[in-house]
Amino acid sequence: MARILVLGGTDLANAFVEALRVAHPDLEIVLSLAGRTRNPKLPDCVIRTGGFGGAEGLASYLREEGISALVDATHPYAAQISANAAKAASEVGTPCLHLVRPAWEQASGDNWHHAHDYEEAARHLDALSQTHPLTVFLTVGRQELEPFHYLMNGTHVVRAVEQPDEAELPPGARVVLARGPFQEADETAFLKDNAIDVIVSKNSGGTATYGKILAARSLRMPVVMVARPPLPEGEIVGDVESALTWVERIL
Repeated sequence: MARILVLGGTDLANAFVEALRVAHPDLEIVLSLAGRTRNPKLPDCVIRTGGFGGAEGLASYLREEGISALVDATHPYAAQISANAAKAASEVGTPCLHLVRPAWEQASGDNWHHAHDYEEAARHLDALSQTHPLTVFLTVGRQELEPFHYLMNGTHVVRAVEQPDEAELPPGARVVLARGPFQEADETAFLKDNAIDVIVSKNSGGTATYGKILAARSLRMPVVMVARPPLPEGEIVGDVESALTWVERIL
């Protein structure tokens, strides 16, 4: 029986696994999660939780478990995992696909301040806060909050699926626990109710969190947009249907 390892932790990974189960019920699918989310939404398949020990450990897993194909469907900002996947698959000779949802594109009416990384995003906030204190809506994930601890002229509202540890939060930050998808009307109300001045966001792509971008556009609110890290070389597709076609081609 062919075995496919899917590196997941995203809604796109779950949708791919569900579609793959329907299209190829004879395949054995192993969905691997990093384990950072305590109560993830999961499809019905074999679940593996935890790291592999870098590219070398993943290569060993591919060999020992007889994995026929590897699909990297992690978050677009999980750069190290994607790099490890490409390196391990190349070493073992396992076909590897990166399933990555397309990035959002800046549209008319958007007021984006582009940042290459979180440190540059924090510097944008410092510049924007020179004229008046800011209330910043931080939507970069609880693992990436440290660069924002030092905004002197403002406060933060942090939205997360799970409560961040106190040490992860910027001083004085207020936490809002919520799980998407988020609609434009709700996001507009949220931004107004919390007197938000600026949003800091990853360019995650997809529809689940795009509501805040639409809301910011309608309110003419600035968005500090953190660019995606580059993907490693290899085959890349942006949707489930293309990923299914790839599986049919290589197996």
